[in-house]
Amino acid sequence: MSDSANEPIFVDIGDSSRPSEIESLCMQCHENGTTRLLLTKIPHFKEVIVMAFECDHCGFRNNELQSAGTIAEKGHTVTCKINDKEDLNRQLVKSDYASVKFLELDLEIPSSSKRGLLTTVEGILSNAIEDLAESQAVRKHVDENLYNQIQAVITKLEAYKDGSEPFTVRIDDPSGNSYIENLCLPAQDPKLEVRWYQRTPEQDVQLGLRAQEDIDNPPEENEDDEVPEVMSFPSNCSHCSRPSETNMHVLDIPHFKEVIIMATNCQHCGYKSNEVKAGGAISPLGKRITLNMTDADDLSRDILKSETCGLSIPEINLELTPGTLGGRFTTVEGLLRQVHEELDQRAPFLQGDSASEESRTRWKTFLDKLQQVADGEHLPCTLILNDPLSNSYLQNLYAPDDDPEMSTETYERDFETNESLGLNDMKLENYEKKDEDDHPMEEASQ
Repeated sequence: MSDSANEPIFVDIGDSSRPSEIESLCMQCHENGTTRLLLTKIPHFKEVIVMAFECDHCGFRNNELQSAGTIAEKGHTVTCKINDKEDLNRQLVKSDYASVKFLELDLEIPSSSKRGLLTTVEGILSNAIEDLAESQAVRKHVDENLYNQIQAVITKLEAYKDGSEPFTVRIDDPSGNSYIENLCLPAQDPKLEVRWYQRTPEQDVQLGLRAQEDIDNPPEENEDDEVPEVMSFPSNCSHCSRPSETNMHVLDIPHFKEVIIMATNCQHCGYKSNEVKAGGAISPLGKRITLNMTDADDLSRDILKSETCGLSIPEINLELTPGTLGGRFTTVEGLLRQVHEELDQRAPFLQGDSASEESRTRWKTFLDKLQQVADGEHLPCTLILNDPLSNSYLQNLYAPDDDPEMSTETYERDFETNESLGLNDMKLENYEKKDEDDHPMEEASQ
């Protein structure tokens, strides 16, 4: 797209099924070309504006994509291992705020360098090669050493593009609106890893959710003020981005632990959300709860699913990674219906022209089975909650006796799990003392 497209364009897109055309300046030959705008909807990426520019004078063509939807409640990273041509053909959505990194090369494409894209993994490689090779002829005469270094990177990227060398690509998107196609749906793709995280205040400013003044001048805290039973603090609605209020209450669940209940109700667009977060100390062991659901009564059990908890039902190939849906306090039936609604509305690349008939049929069969489980028609089956922080709870209908249909086991977390949770870097004892091993030069000088 020409650079003129970076300026705000106020145009009535009109019928979303037909593109609108506007005249804009070509930055190659400085003649007038044509920009076509189409408002469409990509599943799991919400509404987008597809823009394509073409110049009839010099033949220059370009296209880009801008998100017209809402920002997710959390940011996320999507990591995919690329081993063959099939992986190179994975569809990829990159939002305006996302950065792309090739881990083995330690090469990162920052969010400011490109606009939103709807392409494939091979396409993102082609864009990177094209950008790096743009000024190579000039660099060869001005700085030959820099030319050779960049040429080595281009050669490596071309090997990735040809499929002759495996690599790993990672998208870091604070808006949570970037995706790489899952080729194993409805099962989890072993080559694909998605991790959700809380945005920093600086990232909220980048997304336009907060003002820089709120960070530079935080409100003063009064230690004498008593903490109210229900606390309220200002926030921005994740759907319409207008100011709203979030209420928070700390609740102590008997025989379990302390939890924090958060609820948001937007007065402008009517959006409502609620989430449960675990409070108190971090458990030294993880917990895995297995429930054999044999009748409809099991669907009425209370369940507290924390944001670090993974959920799976092997009989229907359902597997939710930690972070999906956030924290929820509901019933088993309510949780399964929330999962069904979320997957039905936000399934990536399974609707429209991008999905094959085989993928649609396989996905519909999976959703039908999930619906049958929630209705109590696909029983018996097994519900597994795996929470590395032991912050999840499933009601025991036979309390205080043991539940014959439910088993609970604890386990030690491995290094990778602790690393993903940020526990390996925590130092709770003697954290003010300097470790002599970290300062060998100081010790030698003394």
